[in-house]
Amino acid sequence: MLKPELIRLNVAVKDKWEAVRLAGQLLVEAGHADADYVEKMVEREQALSTYMGSGLAIPHGTNEAKALIRSTGLSVLQIPDGVDFGGDEPAVLVVGIAAQGGEHMDILTSVAMVCSEEESMERIRTADSAEEIIRIFESGMEE
Repeated sequence: MLKPELIRLNVAVKDKWEAVRLAGQLLVEAGHADADYVEKMVEREQALSTYMGSGLAIPHGTNEAKALIRSTGLSVLQIPDGVDFGGDEPAVLVVGIAAQGGEHMDILTSVAMVCSEEESMERIRTADSAEEIIRIFESGMEE
């Protein structure tokens, strides 16, 4: 599900809105969602922060945005300096989600489980290739 072209390393953003839009734009460019999905991700963030704790934010669209999703996909932004998502600490990892049907909760849970491991988060935060991030997620989701 994770592809190298959907992963950006060493990203610098001015605020969470730029991070959400970039994560969404990657999903749109890869064909996972219609262009309007990005604004639905922003709407979701305005209604309720997608910051999960431990440096992880998982922006995704509103329930009404389901019709804008063409296929399930993930985008990943590694933000070494972090960006304020309104949590207890800056988000250093932003994972954008476009999920069809009932896959949404399963994907959220899987991403959260991988990132709940302090060691995995540190490895993702310091990874120097998209392939390395893919390996970390794949090995964590298999467990």
